[in-house]
Amino acid sequence: MHGISGPSPRAWAAIALPVAVALVALAVHQRPFQDPTARFRVVPGMLKDAGLPGGGTAALSGCGAPGPARPAPRGEGEQSKAPALVISSYGYSSSGPGFDGPPAFTVHTAIDPGPQPLTLTAPVGERRITVDVYGPHGEGRIASARGLTAKVMKGVKRRPVPPTSGAYRFTDAGNLDLEIELPERAVCPGHTRADIGQCTPTYTNQIEDCPVVAVTLTDKAVPAQRALVAGIKNPERFSDRLVAVSFEENAAGV
Repeated sequence: MHGISGPSPRAWAAIALPVAVALVALAVHQRPFQDPTARFRVVPGMLKDAGLPGGGTAALSGCGAPGPARPAPRGEGEQSKAPALVISSYGYSSSGPGFDGPPAFTVHTAIDPGPQPLTLTAPVGERRITVDVYGPHGEGRIASARGLTAKVMKGVKRRPVPPTSGAYRFTDAGNLDLEIELPERAVCPGHTRADIGQCTPTYTNQIEDCPVVAVTLTDKAVPAQRALVAGIKNPERFSDRLVAVSFEENAAGV
């Protein structure tokens, strides 16, 4: 009586190859990627940009780009002291009294208008805010979103503030800040919202070990404010964009 023999080594190879291809394809298309410790590296341009459910774009084609974090200026005044956008905090958290709410990665920024108040139409930065996150030690861009909108918050507990007559008035008192949420789909492969804000090593006192966050906000009121602060009647020469970068190694020489 003859036993049933298994496939030959060549047959096993023929079976294994399509299975391996299928597993690779499944891993590439899974969202989000579940192995942040592997630090899956993406070559710039390897992925395509994609629309976000709430509006805006996940700029995934920029994943892995080395920077610089600060975008090239497109007019005068982007690095002037006023008006200016300043990042006050960023990170991953869960909302709710017991931190049991939905998880989110948020960036909080403050606007320094200068000697005169700056009025921005609500919603602030509607579909005109970008957020980029760069990993430490030359890892490149690890998250990128375009076309976001900010929430205006007030106080230590950051309560939402309704606009007055369809606008917000920012003063030097600094009692308002902007909360910008980075969508999960804007995170590059090999990372999650929970890890893009972490330093490497985790317990470090060196800012170079931490990610760099860059935020831009575009509004037509910005060049007029810059012209007002500079005492110049020609706002067209000024940039309409406020830019904030969490850390620049040579900020004084930028």
